[in-house]
Amino acid sequence: MSRFDYLQLNPELRFAGRLISLVNPMFTVRRMRVMAKLCRVMRGQHGKRLNYEQIYIDRADGSKQRLCVYTPLVRKMGVPGILWIHGGGYAIGVPEQDEGFIQRFIDESGAVVIAPDYTLSGEKPYPAALDDCYAALLWLRDKGERYGMRSDQIFIGGDSAGGGLTAAVSLLARDKGDVNIAFQMLLYPMLDDRPTATSKENYAPLWNTKSNYNAWKLYLCQRYGSSDVPAYAAPARATDYSGLPPTCSFVGSVEPFRDETETYIQNLQEAGIKVAFKLFDGCFHAFDMVCGKSKIGKEATSFLMENFKYATQNYFAEQPKTRDAN
Repeated sequence: MSRFDYLQLNPELRFAGRLISLVNPMFTVRRMRVMAKLCRVMRGQHGKRLNYEQIYIDRADGSKQRLCVYTPLVRKMGVPGILWIHGGGYAIGVPEQDEGFIQRFIDESGAVVIAPDYTLSGEKPYPAALDDCYAALLWLRDKGERYGMRSDQIFIGGDSAGGGLTAAVSLLARDKGDVNIAFQMLLYPMLDDRPTATSKENYAPLWNTKSNYNAWKLYLCQRYGSSDVPAYAAPARATDYSGLPPTCSFVGSVEPFRDETETYIQNLQEAGIKVAFKLFDGCFHAFDMVCGKSKIGKEATSFLMENFKYATQNYFAEQPKTRDAN
């Protein structure tokens, strides 16, 4: 299947890229469903360097949503609260898969991190995942102070589809006006259901055009391919970027999400939003996770953490006075 020139990749990533393409050349809908089931074995599995708690909150339909609550072993006061949303094309994954990110944020700041086990698209399409993530944000707003969070420093972030959901949650929070977000982190975010220059005929490792098509179709269901796709489903469709939080983002140069990420960042900048952005040359999707020990993987992690540290020192957003009481 591959028509990809692996010489485009950073030399450190070429072996991993070839191996990934050989083992999993694309994500079919069936494979996404199977992987979603396999990921369930990770639920409840966590590292020993963090306090870990599972909370269950009510959904509107009467079912329960699981939230993973992470705090440092020695809890601190006056720390950021972070809503962290895992990736997986909206179709795969559990919160526990992103403990690497969560551990770094807590090590740096002592933060409380809430990671929602949101509804995957194979179970229910949009807006189920967004509703779950927004409910988790409200829970953090109302309960985070019990874990030492300062109410004026709510951050949100995520990787891949988690980055897309982060952008969607920020839009929804801005429009609803019941919670203020101080900072958002969008790592190679999945933002646009429409073809872009870099998402068409893209055969890069890990995530490519066909995988992207299958994932968006599963997430949007009947809406896919129509004009009836709201910005809360595909944030690249937003027309108003004012009032969104300061943002940190990065993306690889050869992956499908390059164009939509760069366009989103440009739109934020034109709206006067503070942005830290970096394009990593020769990198495929999620390279920092797959090749975290590589030099360029470490560079991406350093870029994220430097901007996270800056945010903890400089970005604050008081909560609306009309918010619900705890």
